[in-house]
Amino acid sequence: MSHFSICLALRRTLTRACLLLFALSVPAISLAGSSPTQPPIRHVFIIMLENESYPVTFGPQSIAPYLARELPKQGALLPNYYGVGHYSLDNYIAMISGQAPNPATQGDCVAFSEFVPTASKPDENGQLPGAGCVYPKSIHTLANQLTDAGFTWKAYMEDMGKDPARESATCAHPAIGTPDITEHATPNDQYAAKHNPFMYFHSIIDKRKYCDSRVVNLEHLTNDLAKIENTANFIYITPNLCHDGHDAPCKNGDAGGLISADAFLRVWVPRILNSQAFKKDGLLIVTFDEGNDGKACCNERPLPGGPQPGGQIGPGGGQIGAVLLSPFIAPGTQSDVEYNHYSLLRTLEDIFGLSHLGYAQDNQLRTFSSDVFTAQPPVAK
Repeated sequence: MSHFSICLALRRTLTRACLLLFALSVPAISLAGSSPTQPPIRHVFIIMLENESYPVTFGPQSIAPYLARELPKQGALLPNYYGVGHYSLDNYIAMISGQAPNPATQGDCVAFSEFVPTASKPDENGQLPGAGCVYPKSIHTLANQLTDAGFTWKAYMEDMGKDPARESATCAHPAIGTPDITEHATPNDQYAAKHNPFMYFHSIIDKRKYCDSRVVNLEHLTNDLAKIENTANFIYITPNLCHDGHDAPCKNGDAGGLISADAFLRVWVPRILNSQAFKKDGLLIVTFDEGNDGKACCNERPLPGGPQPGGQIGPGGGQIGAVLLSPFIAPGTQSDVEYNHYSLLRTLEDIFGLSHLGYAQDNQLRTFSSDVFTAQPPVAK
């Protein structure tokens, strides 16, 4: 071996040794905005269902076998996942903004009223005290954060605009100060604004073109999944009042409840799992807004000056459970760690390298980590 070859070999060996020492001596650096304990997920899908507790949905007597049996075998089951409030809307709002229940959102905002703050700005926990439905522009959501960071998002609402006399086909919400006529389903249109959290923030609905292009009918999802470049980084799916399990029986005569929710999942979950975006770097989360008890977890706190989050039932929204599927999750995973909707928001913000909103700022919250993400990343093709 020549002197040059010997020197080159020594240089390479020393370089590798230095890199190893450096890696061991500094904290892990997150790549592309991901937490060191989270894989580089870049497409998140959420399917929101309604009003069932964990023992009913995932228990041995569940009447939703696809949800309770087949999906956990393919991914991760989180038995100790909790809602944060009662009824529906306060959970949806908490999930995307970190704002705790106030008297109006806790009552599902049967009148689409302005939020009236009792303080000039949010407190140290990001909570804006007050009451009402539509939050001022100063209160941002995960959707706003994603846009500001250069990511894309889209919300797909089943039945939205099916009856044009009832609501529009995009960005559908009542006029400020009017009753919410979508509170209850009709035989031909089972869309409910109260299950569309993006409609309760002026930071979204006041930019009409922005909102119209991002909050659309579920019918658009199939085409958007066909190409990875058309699939948003964050996708939020709300079935109609029948298919989310809220109504039973349904206004159109279907069974409703978990039977109709399970049927919805059998159609849409495979479409998501077969998409290019999911296969590359996806995460699908299926969960519920609230359960039938008032249990809480995870250091949950009320809005300052506001009601107990669980209303008359208890301190929280109850144990609901969640199931997650991803190329980064080994089939049959189960984590008994406690999580809630604020934990989910914090996890999503960490995945995309965003700051934490509202009660997602709580450093005591656990986020989905190696207890959930149990598989090696897929090999790039």
